[in-house]
Amino acid sequence: MNPYQGPPPYLHNIGFSNTAPQSFGNPMPMPGFPTMGYPAPQPGYPGYPNQNFPGQNQGYPQQNSGYPQQIQGYPQQSQGYPQQSQGYPQHSQGYPAQAYPSAQGYPSAQIGYPQAGYQASSAYPTPNHQGYAHSIQSHQGHNMSSPVSKPTVVPVNPFDPREDAAVLRKAMKGFGTDEKAIIQVLTRRSNEQRLRIAFEFKTLYGKDLVSDLKSETSGKFEDLLVALMTPLPQFYAKELHDATAGIGTDEDVLIEVMCTMSNHEIHVIKQAYTAIYGTLLEDDLRGDTSGNFKRLMTSLCMGNRSEEFHVDQEKAREDARSLLQAGELRLGTDESVFNAVLCSRSFPQLAAIFQEYQYLTGHDIDDAIKAEFSGDLEKALRAIVKVVRNKPLFFAERLHKSMKGLGTNDRQLIRIMVTRCEVDLGDIAEMFQAKYAESLQSWIEGDCSGHYKKCFLGLLGLY
Repeated sequence: MNPYQGPPPYLHNIGFSNTAPQSFGNPMPMPGFPTMGYPAPQPGYPGYPNQNFPGQNQGYPQQNSGYPQQIQGYPQQSQGYPQQSQGYPQHSQGYPAQAYPSAQGYPSAQIGYPQAGYQASSAYPTPNHQGYAHSIQSHQGHNMSSPVSKPTVVPVNPFDPREDAAVLRKAMKGFGTDEKAIIQVLTRRSNEQRLRIAFEFKTLYGKDLVSDLKSETSGKFEDLLVALMTPLPQFYAKELHDATAGIGTDEDVLIEVMCTMSNHEIHVIKQAYTAIYGTLLEDDLRGDTSGNFKRLMTSLCMGNRSEEFHVDQEKAREDARSLLQAGELRLGTDESVFNAVLCSRSFPQLAAIFQEYQYLTGHDIDDAIKAEFSGDLEKALRAIVKVVRNKPLFFAERLHKSMKGLGTNDRQLIRIMVTRCEVDLGDIAEMFQAKYAESLQSWIEGDCSGHYKKCFLGLLGLY
């Protein structure tokens, strides 16, 4: 059966809080939205001392006062959180119930909370639209064309960080390095688990794992391992900083990151950015861009897109008409209307708006954007349209672009492979095959070599 056919919707924007990249916690805890330990007081590897224990109090800061009886152990839990024991029936209460609870300190979650995300993902391939409308969809907008996303790296279970630390120590001790052992450990653990291994490594051997990896490896392979060992918010913050620092700006990086992140992800990245560089991400973006592209980046940086799942067809028609009047029906273009609609409407709503635009004009909104805009603003608006319609295809095109022609854009290749492997790299590989009639694996094998190549294949689950 073709996984891209049939009714199951594709939860493509699950991002950092429901599935893979667990290093993203909630920067500004909202009522009923448990904090997940990032950023935590420990500057090195946030939150790890607590994450070894099933009974994480950190997850529900108010527990001690609100539910005194819980301190005595688990028996009273069903009383405090009635929905949890019943397998999340109460999805309508918003997204926290869907991905977080079982991870926050109940016996199933000893390896950190990745399980919850993956259970959630696998639990949703079959239901109808109402089945998941309020749980996942309320957290982020999703397009509705394909099935649940397929990561290629999932948290290993059972997970013993000390044993992994010992394997890595042995691989780097003495003369020579056992690169195969390093690749097999690091590409088969989630980002959260890698950070716990580093924490245990320092505890056991008094050495920094990242420094050891750097001294034992070199070149692009070293860059890839360091990227794998970086907490995801910090990794994105560094990519954005490097894109704006120095002479010139790498607008492609800004577009790729800012146009694909959910609100929650943007807020966590902004917090990590300020913690590392002491400046506001918004200020740096504004200082390094200009004109309408600067306005678009500022709007996206607010992380204030609607995350409603419900599609208002009447409002979609209205927005499609206003886009038409701001673009093709007038001399010149009113960029602010495009900016307002594409930066504030939810993904499902945007999909409906694009459909209405097609009905009104007989051609695609992508063609209209190509005709009305140019330069970086055109690229960014078209990126939003692509992400709304098919996010894995957007990343498949970016991977293809990073490897085609002479030379390789290694930074882009590393960024996409490292950040998407826990979210939807399986889907990206399928879209790559569908669009280019060649496998992503064959392109990586043709474009990369040595341990660098093997590490990428490990992230694809092929080494």
